[in-house]
Amino acid sequence: MLKKIIAIAALALAVALPAFATTPVNINTADAETIAKSLTGVGLTKAKAIVAFREEHGPFKSADDLTQVKGIGQATLQKNHDAILLSGEGAKTEAEAPAKPKRAKKAAPATEGAAQN
Repeated sequence: MLKKIIAIAALALAVALPAFATTPVNINTADAETIAKSLTGVGLTKAKAIVAFREEHGPFKSADDLTQVKGIGQATLQKNHDAILLSGEGAKTEAEAPAKPKRAKKAAPATEGAAQN
């Protein structure tokens, strides 16, 4: 019975792992909230440390530079290697995200009585 439960749990985890996939993010421009939401194993505290390090030392020149930030080790770097961008587009902050286009209001249909007057 225990083996079945473990097998079911392992299968559920394997199916759920893609849901926790990383989102590409530019670590040189993103705010802490965006970094935390985009990278696996990086919470808000670590993301704030990334931003603080960047503000103090300038932009990161390589993804490996992240290991200089307290709390970011090789394991975290490897989990997120493909999602760490140094330039170009990445996950956008809410302020950077393009506004949703507004829909045009439908014109009220003209009534026959109004057209005859």
